[in-house]
Amino acid sequence: MLRILICTILASFSFPFAAQALTLEGHLVQGGMAIGRVDPAVHVRFEQRSVRVSPEGLFVIGFSRDAKTASEIELQHTDGSVERHPITIQKRTYKIQRIEGLPPSKVSPSPEDLERIGKEIARVKAVRKTNDPRTDFAQTFIWPVVGRISGIYGSQRILNGSPKRPHYGVDIAAPTGTPVKAPADGVVTLTHDDMFYSGGTLIVDHGHGLSTVYMHLHKIMVQEGQRVGQGDVIAQVGATGRVTGPHLHWGMNWFDIRLDPALLVPPMPTPAAAAQ
Repeated sequence: MLRILICTILASFSFPFAAQALTLEGHLVQGGMAIGRVDPAVHVRFEQRSVRVSPEGLFVIGFSRDAKTASEIELQHTDGSVERHPITIQKRTYKIQRIEGLPPSKVSPSPEDLERIGKEIARVKAVRKTNDPRTDFAQTFIWPVVGRISGIYGSQRILNGSPKRPHYGVDIAAPTGTPVKAPADGVVTLTHDDMFYSGGTLIVDHGHGLSTVYMHLHKIMVQEGQRVGQGDVIAQVGATGRVTGPHLHWGMNWFDIRLDPALLVPPMPTPAAAAQ
């Protein structure tokens, strides 16, 4: 069932707009992202946000888990004229996931833990404001780990019977110590060995506000500011933070908007195929 769901959502869209002013390719679904191309001199706005455009005319936009289905991209030309191009975002249905047996301290943190959590969240939010001109996001992404998918984007978790916020990423079950590879080129913007919820945590920036996060790591093998290439080993799978077993939580953001990284990669390969 999971495979069918992902394959259906992975349908890609590409369409030109009037006078070839704008082209857009990607996944126009909740949790998806799209890469556009315009005249480099054009100013792009999306959802009240000014969007960076590369010297080649590339830009990227993302859609939240519960994004409204009707939206538009605004192009402001150098002569002062404005074009508005409507787009339709496909609605998704999400699953409910129940997890029992977590330590009560991880489900209902103490006041001291809440203070710590607040500081960690502030640091992550600051990093996700990065708006680097690199266009690493234009690469075809690969899976950082090959394994069984144990958690999917958008599902809501009920922890020890208490409903929590939706799950914003993909969980890949793998033994502790399994190498985690960079899914695309990027620059490391955050490393932390022991965050309250996510344990060993690593963020890689891919340019224009697109970043990927890796949680519950056993070991981080890169440093902040380091440039990494697609396929480089950047960490090891672990069971740190709030977990019930070793796995990689792989998430993706466009600034503060949480995306589904599974939409950017092909179906999960089998271990035998990945070893070839």
